[in-house]
Amino acid sequence: MDLKLSVNNSKTTSINFHDNVKDDYLPSISEAELSDEKVLNELDQLHAELRDQVIVLGHHYQQDDIIRYADVTGDSLALAREAKASTRRYIMFCGVHFMAETADILKRLDQTVILPDLHAGCSMADMANRQYIDQAWSTLEQWTKARVIPVTYINSDAKLKAFVGDHHGVICTSSNAEKIIRWAFAQGEKLLFFPDQHLGRNTCYKMGIPLDQMVVYNPTMWNGGLTPEQVHKAKVILWYGYCSVHQGFTLEHIKRIRAHRPETTVIVHPECCFDVTHNADVAGSTNFIIDYIRKAPAGTSFAVGTEINLVNRLAREFPDKTIFSLSPYQCLCTTMYRIRPRWLLATYRAIKAGSPINIIRVDEDTKRSALVALERMLAIS
Repeated sequence: MDLKLSVNNSKTTSINFHDNVKDDYLPSISEAELSDEKVLNELDQLHAELRDQVIVLGHHYQQDDIIRYADVTGDSLALAREAKASTRRYIMFCGVHFMAETADILKRLDQTVILPDLHAGCSMADMANRQYIDQAWSTLEQWTKARVIPVTYINSDAKLKAFVGDHHGVICTSSNAEKIIRWAFAQGEKLLFFPDQHLGRNTCYKMGIPLDQMVVYNPTMWNGGLTPEQVHKAKVILWYGYCSVHQGFTLEHIKRIRAHRPETTVIVHPECCFDVTHNADVAGSTNFIIDYIRKAPAGTSFAVGTEINLVNRLAREFPDKTIFSLSPYQCLCTTMYRIRPRWLLATYRAIKAGSPINIIRVDEDTKRSALVALERMLAIS
């Protein structure tokens, strides 16, 4: 257990993640004040005491010392739905910033969304921003007369969700990507999919779109590194973005499993690269992976290509099966790991004192447009 973080300050804050986040906005519960054991003991008390006011949403990739306080555990889609359905005053989002933003977009006016650590971001989400997307869209408008439908993975900031809302597009998650993409192709001839190229490529290929009809737009290159001819021939324009965790799984890892543990089923997340998903036995969203393993008969062996906290939790939950990481390097989502019990306790203390901290607010214009795209996704799903 790693609870050892300490920063000065405990003042009330409301920060938009498009601004710079400074350490002095974060709460402080030093080790000198409370031991790790006392942090968890006080959290137990406050969690029980404030249960009627606070719902804690925990993403599957969180460490166990956070999941123990989650009223709901799930993937991005499940937690978005829970945020929308909740009637409690405070939504404590134990995930990363784009998830908390999504909750703020969906919540009622009398609710407040809190992110225990304001530095909990997402490297994939950071690979696309509104300036880059606007530039790409302008290029596509010049190069093609075809109707292009923008689809953003939910792993993106609120301004990108607003972009697709304003441009007749939609949001997807790894759970509903195929259904969303089918809807998008019913609306137009081409797809602009961002920020995760691998989820877009793997899903579209599964739907029967060949790889030679997909191109990658790299925002660091002139015109995305593409030509008008390439865009004209493509059905899918993928953004050059990826998940650093799922990028850690390789074809060599699968070959090693095949050679040394041939009885093992390789199951991976569709954020993994094409070679990995194409050569795995099964690929699917986080919830799909959990359900697949749950339903498997006792004695089954799984090498799982997703975040290590979830893999280890599955191994403990299903001791009648052999479950281990596909990678020997135990791929950890370090930004999810920023949500620590000390930060969770500090936010609980602030709520009890009547001065909540680490509030997430999306501006009203962005929220209005993003809500169009989110509600469209929920309706399609």
